Amino acid sequence: MALLNFKKKAAAAEKIVTPEVEAFLGGYSIEVMPRTAQKVDDFRDLLPAGTRVYIAHIEGTPIEDMVSTAKRIANEGFDVMPHFPARIIKDQATLENWISMYQGEAGVKQALLLAGGVAKPHGDFHSSMQLLETGLFDKAGFTNLNVAGHPEPNLDIDPNGGRANTYEALDWKQEFSKRTDAQMALATQFCFEAQPVIDWVNELSERGMNLPVHIGIAGPAKLQTMIKFAIACGVGPSLKVLQKRAKDVTKLLLPHEPTEVIADLAAHKAANPDFNIQKVHFFPLGGIKTNANWAIENGGASAKPVNS
Repeated sequence: MALLNFKKKAAAAEKIVTPEVEAFLGGYSIEVMPRTAQKVDDFRDLLPAGTRVYIAHIEGTPIEDMVSTAKRIANEGFDVMPHFPARIIKDQATLENWISMYQGEAGVKQALLLAGGVAKPHGDFHSSMQLLETGLFDKAGFTNLNVAGHPEPNLDIDPNGGRANTYEALDWKQEFSKRTDAQMALATQFCFEAQPVIDWVNELSERGMNLPVHIGIAGPAKLQTMIKFAIACGVGPSLKVLQKRAKDVTKLLLPHEPTEVIADLAAHKAANPDFNIQKVHFFPLGGIKTNANWAIENGGASAKPVNS
């Protein structure tokens, strides 16, 4: 155990924050759920002022818990962006009520719209496009409407593989962005390898899709935890990075950190300023505190936590 602790301290001491990584992590966002947010005494101890905090809405979570979490985090000085999963929203009246509750209690003006990981819709909606088409978010004056992006093929959207349905939906969202006053962006699923992300973002640009990309990155977590979440979320080709690491027994003792994928993407962005990744979005699979501390240690705290 002493040797393991020494290795951890030595690794930490060797970390060098590069200007490229610091710039790439600037303005990063992070995702929480009501139950995970409860484990944090005060987000001001962990996050730079004004950090966007997504609030994931998992099936079965009461809307009251979502709203109270949004209110608490907003009161601590952060921009909250709750999920609106289409397949668990019964009808337009329910959607209108959710929007009213979020705005009345927490002043919410931002939302991530997505289909949601539910096989059978609970009611009238099955896609984020249907939510956008209601016009309720524009009517309520939302300033930011993010939608989901998938750097790797998603079998829920394209059961036969490929990207035909995915790109059809992205084309629709690109056109919708021209008729809404809200700023739109793609918030993506997490990946573990830079090159597939680079290829995908470049392909989007070649197709004329210019919605800013907020790339999903899995925060530090035990390797077993990372693999479990990756399989559950449908992460595809880049999963091989974790599987290769899992073959090295010595690495099973240490958390998997996103250092390499962040460094590679940051270097590519620095060399190609027009590369359309604009923000990093963290999925804190190993815990919010662990992820927030990793971001601070690796250059994501040019704006210091509020209470520091």
